[in-house]
Amino acid sequence: MKTEQSIFSSATGWVKKSDHNLSKDAGLVFLFGNRHLLMEQQQIDAVKQAYPLAEIIGCSTSGEICGEEVLNENIICTAVCFEKTSVVIASETIGEMDESFVIGEKLASKLDREDLVHVMVLSEGLNINGSELTKGLNSRLDNRISVTGGLAGDQADFVETVIVHNKAGEKNLVLAIGFYGDHLQVGYGSMGGWDSFGVDREVTRSKGNVLYELDGQSALELYKRYLGDHAANLPASALLFPLSLRLKNSETAVVRTVLAINEEDGSMVFAGDLPQGEYVRLMKANFDRLIDGANDAAEMSKVSLRNSEPDLAILISCVGRKLVLKQRVEEELEIIREVLGPTATITGFYSYGEICPIKPFEQHCELHNQTMTITVFKEI
Repeated sequence: MKTEQSIFSSATGWVKKSDHNLSKDAGLVFLFGNRHLLMEQQQIDAVKQAYPLAEIIGCSTSGEICGEEVLNENIICTAVCFEKTSVVIASETIGEMDESFVIGEKLASKLDREDLVHVMVLSEGLNINGSELTKGLNSRLDNRISVTGGLAGDQADFVETVIVHNKAGEKNLVLAIGFYGDHLQVGYGSMGGWDSFGVDREVTRSKGNVLYELDGQSALELYKRYLGDHAANLPASALLFPLSLRLKNSETAVVRTVLAINEEDGSMVFAGDLPQGEYVRLMKANFDRLIDGANDAAEMSKVSLRNSEPDLAILISCVGRKLVLKQRVEEELEIIREVLGPTATITGFYSYGEICPIKPFEQHCELHNQTMTITVFKEI
């Protein structure tokens, strides 16, 4: 596997960060960038001209990752030349959030064949129920194939997200990339680092990923009381105070983040399901534990790669982590570089949700929020 990277900004145009003369050898190009820039066809055309035979895929972000740097208002272009691996892109347009499960099933059906080794998903970030999407993928793939990926971001604005597939970014698109062949090793890891506190609260009224009541009280009013002065900046400020959801019949918990609020009915829309009758806890940030979580995610990804140094690492971290870490945000990238080694090409983005199995070597994916999720690739 060979890779090279370029960065676009309005001030400098396209600038090569690394150059291996891939051009027509590149089969896949990842674009992670600012929503407005990705909606400019001229930027996509420039990438097509540079890599005329490649599938061009990507999404809008809440911050772009390139090496150990976090950027904003840019496009990060990572071209990949697979020597022994083939790639197929499946896409679906989602109309309503209730279609999320079916979209997952359809994407998996398009990719499922004997030599499939991994699926990566890049999804619309707002008009989607991420946990239903993963359930649909798991249902069709029957937990035989690992799935990772994430939901597109839009800084902390929650206005619109877009997905790129060979043309300017579009909203309401979900992509799944299938990787095929015996020579590709894929590893993955996902960890958070948030502290839960207070009492367990029962989800007393919900519908899918829409939460109405906790302990018989308005979920939004309870959240506002907890946030205090931060409530004025909802829904963005809720990224700093997610919920921990204890999975049924499991000691494992996943994190759920708010995507939108409805003042009229007091409801809150989350990136994934909050099933009625389950229990949640409020969470808050711990700076050092967030950095430790990034380290643990890198260690997990390397373990599932059988401790080999990867050729390519795609990092998908939640926008909430970026808002909390602020000027320390690059520390989580620096610790990941230490674990993965000096040669891996690192790209990725800050997201509205992450998709990954909970443990190394598991192939049942879950939607996560507020995690650092890492997918590593190596051709052998």
